[in-house]
Amino acid sequence: MRIYSAFSEETLRARKLLADWVGDGFLTKAQYQLLKQETLSELRTTNIFLRLVLFLFTLISVGAAVALFFVVFLSRPSEQTAGVFFLIFAAVCYAAAEVAVSQARLYRYGIEEALAVCSVGFLCAGIQGALFIGRPYSPAQFLVPAAGAVFSLWIWRRFGFSYAFLATMIFVIFLPGYWTSSTSAQRLIIAVFYAIGLAVVATARSRHRFDYLEEAYSLVEAFLWLAVYLTINLKLSSLDMPAKWWSSTWDASALFPRPFYWGTWVMIWCLPPIVVARGIRQKDRFVIAAGAIVTILTLVTNKPYLGWPRHTWDPMLLGILLTGVAVFIRGWLARGPGGIRHGFTAARLSGKDKHWINVGVTVLGPLPQSITPGPQPSSPDFRFGGGQTGGGGAGGDF
Repeated sequence: MRIYSAFSEETLRARKLLADWVGDGFLTKAQYQLLKQETLSELRTTNIFLRLVLFLFTLISVGAAVALFFVVFLSRPSEQTAGVFFLIFAAVCYAAAEVAVSQARLYRYGIEEALAVCSVGFLCAGIQGALFIGRPYSPAQFLVPAAGAVFSLWIWRRFGFSYAFLATMIFVIFLPGYWTSSTSAQRLIIAVFYAIGLAVVATARSRHRFDYLEEAYSLVEAFLWLAVYLTINLKLSSLDMPAKWWSSTWDASALFPRPFYWGTWVMIWCLPPIVVARGIRQKDRFVIAAGAIVTILTLVTNKPYLGWPRHTWDPMLLGILLTGVAVFIRGWLARGPGGIRHGFTAARLSGKDKHWINVGVTVLGPLPQSITPGPQPSSPDFRFGGGQTGGGGAGGDF
C-alpha cells in the first residue's frame, strides 16, 4: 500500500542516524564514509529550504495552470461544469504525484507533496461544485469533508506525509455539523472519531516498534491525544478564548448541559496523567510532550471551568510551578546511577535537535549579540592639550 519500499525508507533512516552519530562523535569520519557506502538509496531528497521553495512553486504553478485553462477554454462555466473539471484536475494531480515518486523517485522533495495537496483541494472543490452549489441545502453535503478526510488519510498512508493525517483530523471536525445541531453531540462525535483513530494507531504501532514507521506513528498518536483533549476541553472552543477567560459575563456552562460540562471537567483532569504515563511507558518524546501540553492547558483552564476569578499573577505562579517541576525532575534523574533512571536521563545524548535549531536560526536570523558599542582602543601616547584656553578657569593644557 505504501508507495516507498521498506528497504528504501530503512536506508534513509540509517543514513540520518549515521549523520547524527558522526556529529555526536560516536563514529569517526572514516567509519562514517565506510558505512555511508552501505546505505545508498535510489530516492532523491533535498534540504528543508529547497523543499519549501519547490512546494510553493508547484502550488503556484498548478493554480496558474488551472486558472489559465478556465480562462482559455471555459470563460464562463456553470458550477456543475467547473466541479466536474475540478474532479478531473484532482485525478491528474494525484496521478502526477504517483509518477513523480515512482518514476523520478522523489522523497519529501516538495513537488510530489504539492501535487498531493492540490489533489485533495480539487477533490473537495469538485464535489461541492458538481453536486451541491446552486442547490438547496442537503445533509448529504457532509460528503465534501468526508471525501477530504478519507482521501487525506489515503495520502498519509500512501506517501507518509504527517500533515495529511493532520488534514484528516481537521476535516473530521466539520462532519458532525451536518448530522446534529447539538454542540454537545458534535463534540462527543468528534471525540469518538479521534478515540477510534487513537486505538487503531496504537494497535498498528505495536507492529512497528523499532522500524522506520515508529516515528511517524509516534507523531500521529501525539496529534490524536492532543485532538481528543482539545475537543473535550470546553474552554478552548473559541478563537477569542483569552478575552472570554478574563470576562466575568461569559459562562460556557450555560451553553452545555451541566452533566456534560462537569463530565468534561473531570476528563481534562484524567486525560493528562494517562497521556504522560503512555509516553513514559513507550519512551516516546512526542507523546510525553503532548502530555505536558495538555497538563499545562488543564492548569490554565481550571479556573475558568470553576468560574473562579483570574488574576494577573496567575501566569507568574504557573511559571514558578513549571520551573520547580523541571528542576526537580532534572535533579532526580541526575542523582540516579550514572545519571539514568528507568531508561531516562537529563543529559543530552544526541545532537539531532541541532538541525532544527540551525533551521530556526537561519530562518529568523542570528540573534543580535549586543547593541552597546564596545570600548574604542585609545593610543597610550595621546593626551589632551594644545588649546588656547581650557574654559572655566582651566589652562590650555587641561
